[in-house]
Amino acid sequence: MEGSSESNSRGLNTSGVSEFLPAERIIADRSKSLSHIGYVRSLLGSHKEDNLRADDDINVRALKCEDVSLRQWLDNPERSVDAFECFHVFRQIVEIVNAAHSQGIVVHNVRPSCFVMSSFNRVSFIESASDSGSDEERAKDTKTTTTRKSQEIGGSRKEEYQEEKQPFPMKEILAMEMSWYTSPEEDTGSHSGCASDVYRLGVLLFELFCPVSSREEKSRTMSSLKHRVLPPQILLKWPKEASFCLWLLHPEPSFRPSMSELLKSEFINEPRESLEEREAAIELRERIEEQELLLEFLFLIQQRKQETADKLRDTVSLLSSDIDQVLKRQLSLKQKGNDVLSFLVSRKRIRQGAEGVATEENEDNIVDDTLDSTLLESSRLMRNFKKLESVYFATRYRQIKAAASFKPLARYSSALSSDGKSSVSNLTQPSRDHMNDSRQGGWIDPFLEGLCKYLTFSKLRVKADLKQGDLLNSANLVCAIGFDRDGELFATAGVNKKIKIFECESIIKDGRDIHYPVVELASRSKLSGVCWNSYIKSQIASCNFEGVVQVWDVTRGQLVTEMKEHEKRVWSIDISTADPTLLASGSDDGSVKLWSINQGVSIGTIKTKANVCCVQFPSDSGRSLAFGSADHRVYYYDLRNPKLPLCTMIGHTKTVSYVRFVDSSTLVSSSTDNTLKLWDLSMSVSGVNEAPVHSFMGHTNVKNFVGLSVSDGYIATGSETNEVYVYHKAFPMPVLSYKFKTVDPVSRLEVDDPSQFISSVCWRGQSSTLVAANSTGNIKILEMV
Repeated sequence: MEGSSESNSRGLNTSGVSEFLPAERIIADRSKSLSHIGYVRSLLGSHKEDNLRADDDINVRALKCEDVSLRQWLDNPERSVDAFECFHVFRQIVEIVNAAHSQGIVVHNVRPSCFVMSSFNRVSFIESASDSGSDEERAKDTKTTTTRKSQEIGGSRKEEYQEEKQPFPMKEILAMEMSWYTSPEEDTGSHSGCASDVYRLGVLLFELFCPVSSREEKSRTMSSLKHRVLPPQILLKWPKEASFCLWLLHPEPSFRPSMSELLKSEFINEPRESLEEREAAIELRERIEEQELLLEFLFLIQQRKQETADKLRDTVSLLSSDIDQVLKRQLSLKQKGNDVLSFLVSRKRIRQGAEGVATEENEDNIVDDTLDSTLLESSRLMRNFKKLESVYFATRYRQIKAAASFKPLARYSSALSSDGKSSVSNLTQPSRDHMNDSRQGGWIDPFLEGLCKYLTFSKLRVKADLKQGDLLNSANLVCAIGFDRDGELFATAGVNKKIKIFECESIIKDGRDIHYPVVELASRSKLSGVCWNSYIKSQIASCNFEGVVQVWDVTRGQLVTEMKEHEKRVWSIDISTADPTLLASGSDDGSVKLWSINQGVSIGTIKTKANVCCVQFPSDSGRSLAFGSADHRVYYYDLRNPKLPLCTMIGHTKTVSYVRFVDSSTLVSSSTDNTLKLWDLSMSVSGVNEAPVHSFMGHTNVKNFVGLSVSDGYIATGSETNEVYVYHKAFPMPVLSYKFKTVDPVSRLEVDDPSQFISSVCWRGQSSTLVAANSTGNIKILEMV
């Protein structure tokens, strides 16, 4: 259509009944078309370049607002005729058409498919028409537009679904609608004018008051209407409406009423007062619904805030209870301190005993003040206050949940009363109360211990740098570090195919330029792990990339046993502390093998579906074993029943590279998903644990083995940022960290090398000292201070 690219679909409000009007309509007088178009555009506001796109936007907006096409509303088989409702819809359309005619514009598209109905039967005009071209071109273009409309309206999933339920297929009805709303003069090829729009209003009025139940009846009724033949039911039930409709449908355009005559007619004006009353009622209902919407919104806010307030009240109550518990403990400790002081005073016969007590109380106050200032001034505590708070509440709620599930047995002691009857004594009640108090305060000791340990140390200090003669050798990656049972010697192993044994104290005390190992053991292949025997001081085991497990005598510097049953690389080995003759190994062949060191052969195998990257025995038992796998899981087995795991821990999203026992019922796992996870073995349900106690985050680990070691609740791990991180089991954030400095061998200046990472860490027994190595073979002895 000519000029369609410059058309506009902005809306013009007419008497408050129309939200959308077309930007262009066909002009009756073609000689005035351009001036009319410009004038209408000035009324309608800003322009869009693409009329079709604008129409599409309007349709989409209408559908999104849950508007419905007037065509769909008319053809709804459940629709019953409500005279006031029909008058309300008809009058809105009449006023829209009159607004166009008053400007000399012929609408042409006065058809139900060109209108939408919003809530409370508000009618909006959504279709644009061309301003130029022959009648045939307009008919063709309008048909094309209608087809596009039918695709737009009938193509959505929502309306396709509705079509299946309705007896009026939308696409077919829209195709027939063009012929129904074509005036007699347009059928004969005559000029189309304002009278043609009046004819179309007559057809629309007929459809409003004559609903049909089937497509065939619809087609038959509308065909008869072309000949001004109305169904008997409309003549009997709606005689006034039928008469007015026939006037509008007169075959001679000159005999049809003009828009001004139509608006002045008794038919339009008679029900106006009732319609105005109805509109007022509708408007009132709209406002009530708006108020209800606001009310619902406010109620929802109130409900959520009330829930928050209830939770806050419960939280404050819990805190108050815990504060009381701590104050009771503090008071008890102070009383014990006063008793001890009184005892010392009496023993030493100090005359000014009262002054001593006063001095002690002053000292207590000083201690309290010092503690307060320590907590407030500790930047690490304040920086991680939110995390500490979350751990506190998690600990408390876990303890409360456990207490709620605990059902103590009622124990009573029976006694014979003076009258010979049996009575129930409550002598055991105080013990139960004491037990309850003990359970309620059971969180204090572990949380306080963790908090104190978290705040005990402030940094990692370098005690010594281990400088080796082959530092420039590119094959210096240290894969594993291990201390002997007494913490005197530590071994390193890596891709240089050597196990090097160093004496820890001599390295710390001697400030030599180069440190040499006291023993060096050579292997045929790259080494991936080492482990000392906790019983035989001189015995150490290793595993390598060829899948061989070896046992060495450090004192003699000789290979004692070599075991070759694995088919692929062995990643990890561990010797049981409880049974020093039992060794476990995990391999890329998907198996865990149990070895008898004395016999030099495997005595059991656990097969898995994925690579096994790490194994470890608990310190107090040789009957159980944990291992981590490339399937992202940690498995815990009772070796007396190796067919099924006792517990499977699920939570990591990548390969589990290390597992270490913190104590007999708790273990920590490391993964290349950037996390460490702490698991409570007693929390498994049906052999599965999907809820770690903590997820430790702060370090970076996405592709390399960076080491993992545990000592007295402290967990050390490496990072791919060339840093050592230390966590405590009580809290998920780092306690300390230390970054290895990279020095350029030529310029002797510090440089940042992103390719370097920490490759192994190991605590020195239960001390605060650890050894860490990075991917270049740089080894440091660090101490928490």
